[in-house]
Amino acid sequence: MPRCRHPCFKWQFPPRTPTRSTIPPRHSRLYLITPPVIETPAQWVHTLEQALDAGDVACLQIRAKGLDDDSLARLVDILRPPAQRRGVAVLLNDRPDLAFETGCDGVHIGQGDMPYAQAREAVGPDGIIGVTCHDSRHLAMEAGEAGADYVAFGAFFPTETKDAPARADLDLLYWWSELFTVPCVAIGGITVDNCRPLVEAGTDFLAVSSGVWTHPDGPAAAVAAFDRILTGR
Repeated sequence: MPRCRHPCFKWQFPPRTPTRSTIPPRHSRLYLITPPVIETPAQWVHTLEQALDAGDVACLQIRAKGLDDDSLARLVDILRPPAQRRGVAVLLNDRPDLAFETGCDGVHIGQGDMPYAQAREAVGPDGIIGVTCHDSRHLAMEAGEAGADYVAFGAFFPTETKDAPARADLDLLYWWSELFTVPCVAIGGITVDNCRPLVEAGTDFLAVSSGVWTHPDGPAAAVAAFDRILTGR
């Protein structure tokens, strides 16, 4: 049976090309990205489970650079099941081929990674594909027209998680959310303390890594704090 796109993205559609939005207002959701290095995945998965149970999490992106295919597949095998059991979409960073083979819901690709058409062929018609667009309206419209399930803008704030070649601004989120139905993700240095303007500007998802995993009160407390902001409680 073909896999369907994860419901956390379904409510944003149709259509799968940029058009003027007719979708009712919705609140933003949290999109978690794993830490750059996970030393002991079998132990760290308990931290992940606590974070996922602390609030609404739409998506988990597994981003692990420098691992060989076998090590990356083993990491996915540990992290994917508890997320999917909780209804969280699991995306693999950069590797459409392994995303499909390891049972992930889709893939996130950057501008220097596999082209969208090849990624779609790798993950199939029902896999989720998100595309990094930095601060570029042109790249975002191209990705949306190609069929991307979401576009990611950033970095919005300084970040040490990865090198950020561009700095995006709030006007980009206002512009995209007012005109297009394809969801947008805000990424880059996002924390509980600085996320509110992004939400008010219309981002559909907040992609957060260190803002959760290095929070002084712990990841679960961070997710709970994001949840209060995103749900207006």
